[in-house]
Amino acid sequence: MKKEKAKIIAADIAECAIFVALMVAGAYVQIPFYPVPLTFQTVISVLAGLFLGWKKGAVSMAVYCFAGLAGLPFFTAGGGIFYVMKPSFGYIIGFIFSAAVTGLIAGKAEAGFRRYLFAAIAAFLVNYAIGIPYCMVAARLLNVENLTALLLTGNLLYMPKDFALCILAAVLAWRVAPAINRLRAGRGRKADNA
Repeated sequence: MKKEKAKIIAADIAECAIFVALMVAGAYVQIPFYPVPLTFQTVISVLAGLFLGWKKGAVSMAVYCFAGLAGLPFFTAGGGIFYVMKPSFGYIIGFIFSAAVTGLIAGKAEAGFRRYLFAAIAAFLVNYAIGIPYCMVAARLLNVENLTALLLTGNLLYMPKDFALCILAAVLAWRVAPAINRLRAGRGRKADNA
């Protein structure tokens, strides 16, 4: 019984590690764009919540965040504690909450497409609800003069791309999550029978 539970814990850790690795890859796989390159991290945080559930999704995003703050070069411009002063750091915090909200709304059972879609859109809104105010406050503290331009070019400009990718994440989860849930159910039955 202990071996089976240890296997389940190891599988949970591996699932979280996969999404941490995806976030790191998402930070470095960029499409050049002004003023900030386009990345796919918002959609990865949404997928973490949809595939892992709210707890593991949030944990994987928190590990990504704290590892980057500890100095590992996980963020688009490296890492380190001083990253908190970057106006874009609010979005990194938002990834944690996005994954949690997505997982809470989608739930553990196989959800219908509407539920996945609602969860993905909610996560998109949560990420921007955290990211935009943080960006504005950090920019103000850094004496950025044209906050309106920053709001438009550093935040609102990216919303259509992230919204479209969140819709894509909902479609992907709707198609793939049932198979993942069946695998997990099989793991749980093995642990119960041990």
